[in-house]
Amino acid sequence: MRKLKFLISLMTNENDFQLEQAHSAEVTAAKLGVDIDILYAENDAITQSTQILKVIQSAAKDRPDGIVFEPVGGTALPQVAKAAITAGIGWAVLNRDASYVAELRRTSQVPIFGVSSDQLEVGRICGRQCAALLPRGGSILYIEGPSQSSVSREREMGMQEMKPANIHVSVLKGQWTEESARRAVSSWLKLSTSQKATIDLIVAQNDAMAIGARKAFQEVANESERDRWLSIPFLGCDGVPKTGQSWVRSGLLIATICVPPNTGRAMEMLADALQNKKMPPERAFTVATSIPPVESLRPAK
Repeated sequence: MRKLKFLISLMTNENDFQLEQAHSAEVTAAKLGVDIDILYAENDAITQSTQILKVIQSAAKDRPDGIVFEPVGGTALPQVAKAAITAGIGWAVLNRDASYVAELRRTSQVPIFGVSSDQLEVGRICGRQCAALLPRGGSILYIEGPSQSSVSREREMGMQEMKPANIHVSVLKGQWTEESARRAVSSWLKLSTSQKATIDLIVAQNDAMAIGARKAFQEVANESERDRWLSIPFLGCDGVPKTGQSWVRSGLLIATICVPPNTGRAMEMLADALQNKKMPPERAFTVATSIPPVESLRPAK
């Protein structure tokens, strides 16, 4: 049997979860005996589209059998998906509810599907964590991903659904990276409103942005103000073992949410579908968990 080859397209190599996605792909490739190429889109949807199209339009002998990708933008590249399917390349979307998948599956001769964590549930876990940490209410500074990201939107919706009404939310925007959150918080600190703000909890939609926020507060010149900001608990998400989970153990974060990588799961589904000439389920889900468990969290104030 000919050896399968997959293209893995990820958002950035400056994010611990994306690096964990890459590691999952490498481990799974070795287990399945398939070849992979991993590309990073530098958090730019146009770059990602161009990279994938270049591969799709390459000589037939150089094309992959399947493409596994985590979209940078909100559209999940429907035209690129159609080009891949037309070229006979399987297509797996990570962490997005791509509306075009159901339509393309009706006529596709190759596998097309999605694998995701339930991002609404990830947000709900965050809301429960906030409720446990602030049982008498309070204010949180909430650092979320880009507006066009369905992951960002669904995580916020879940959080808003579960947090108590007496917890007020102030929102800042990041780009999933540590540096983007550091810049966002640094800019916010220059506003007069931030000087008057009473914040009880710093919440970020991923661990990298939580640490970026900490770095911004570490740069505050006034020592007493710096100590005040750094004494506030920080809450992250993604829970990669070497970063998020380690930061919880060291006390940099009070908690995180473990969102398992799903690149490997998508590769396994692609390989099975291609080798057995069958269409996989339209969507598969992984299960997120709070670290530590929500019931073990103690009030932050």
